[in-house]
Amino acid sequence: MARSDKITVLNPMGYPPKVTRQSLAPRLDALDGKTVYLVDCRFDDSELLLKEMQNWFRERMPSVRTVFKRISSVYLKDDPQTWEEIKANGQGAVIGVGH
Repeated sequence: MARSDKITVLNPMGYPPKVTRQSLAPRLDALDGKTVYLVDCRFDDSELLLKEMQNWFRERMPSVRTVFKRISSVYLKDDPQTWEEIKANGQGAVIGVGH
């Protein structure tokens, strides 16, 4: 390459999206008699983790009803129907994102 040649260098970092801060949902006082959704976002073995959690609840807290729910698509796409189902039928949710 001659000294007069120029090259263009691009930054691979890109530009992160703007994130709007949201507060966490309020904690429940107790889980007894409640329905807790275990939501699989289809990300790297989250199903395995959530199934283990479901077994843990079944063995140690049988009064807690757990519902294993897989989102309708991949974790990159929102699933408003699942979130509405959880709001209508559940009192809590654990969102699994894998290992």
